[in-house]
Amino acid sequence: MSTYTQILYQIVFSTKEREPVLLKENRPLLFKYIYGILKNKNCHLYRINGVSDHIHILTSLHPSVSLSSLVKDIKISSSVFLKENNLFTGFSGWQEGYGAFTYSFGEVNILIEYVKNQEQHHKKITFREEFIAMLNEQQIRFDEKYLT
Repeated sequence: MSTYTQILYQIVFSTKEREPVLLKENRPLLFKYIYGILKNKNCHLYRINGVSDHIHILTSLHPSVSLSSLVKDIKISSSVFLKENNLFTGFSGWQEGYGAFTYSFGEVNILIEYVKNQEQHHKKITFREEFIAMLNEQQIRFDEKYLT
């Protein structure tokens, strides 16, 4: 029998210290680079977007890929890429942790729109507020001292 999965992940992480260094004009290069990582790992990217201090990746993972190793690869590789190409002045790396939330595939279109509209969304809510709302929605217990 073959392996069949259909797990939709929204992966979210911010820049180190939530520095607002991801300037809009160079974000497409970052997103294209991350898309390449996902493609090389046989993952399907539905949408990627972000604002000056964090990004959202909506993807499904190939069954042979672990979530933690994928996020680690994305963060390390993209960090090197950004620094070597000096795409974002002041970029010193990504935050230590990340959020990864699973959703029913029936929600894919709603999630695509949510990720697509990050600029509009963050005119009303901060990243911290958004992240806490995601944790609460998924009923994930957390310690606020780690959300600074």
